[in-house]
Amino acid sequence: MIALEPDRAYRLWAPTYDNETAISLIENDLAEELSPPVAGERLLDAGCGTGRRLERVQAALAVGIDRCREMLMARGEPRVAVADVRALPVPSDFFDVIWCRLVLGHIDDPLPAYRELARVCRPGGRLFVSDFHADAVAAGHSRSFRDESGQLHAVEHHVHDTDSHLQAAREAGFAATERRDGTIGDRVRHLYVRAGRDAQYKTDFGLPVVASFLFVRAVDAPAD
Repeated sequence: MIALEPDRAYRLWAPTYDNETAISLIENDLAEELSPPVAGERLLDAGCGTGRRLERVQAALAVGIDRCREMLMARGEPRVAVADVRALPVPSDFFDVIWCRLVLGHIDDPLPAYRELARVCRPGGRLFVSDFHADAVAAGHSRSFRDESGQLHAVEHHVHDTDSHLQAAREAGFAATERRDGTIGDRVRHLYVRAGRDAQYKTDFGLPVVASFLFVRAVDAPAD
């Protein structure tokens, strides 16, 4: 299966993107555990997909950006913009909380993205990042999805291990406060069963598939 470059892949994925997968369920659990409360805060979802996550927050301001216009059109969320995470059309030092969820694996070098996220994050603000786990790639897994016809596609993905994330974030002016891995377990067993992949579930059980990090932007670190 030939991996599609991200822009093409997400155009195809947009109509079915909101369907829950093992990866999205595990990632969402990690976000709920690690991401700080956003009530009353200014939130940026950098790589928001359809914008579905913005509908559930009680932030003072919730803004989403995504490179894929078709994703953003799926729900018509009003506070979204087509943009690249490496060139955000928002003010510097503005957001209290930033999410960058399952995005950076589609970029060959995460450092420019971390620098841009640091630019728009206020000093003392926090950044939650998740990525497809390097161990999952090593075990033969890939980012993939089924389109409206049911055809399976892989998405081009660059492996960034834990050290790569921590180093890039540090160079950009972030300090790591927490990190956690999400593994295949009982939480997603029903999705394997529904897909008729019981044997694969037994093989995958305990495999880390999502890496997550919580960073804080240093108060004395100027953004680029």
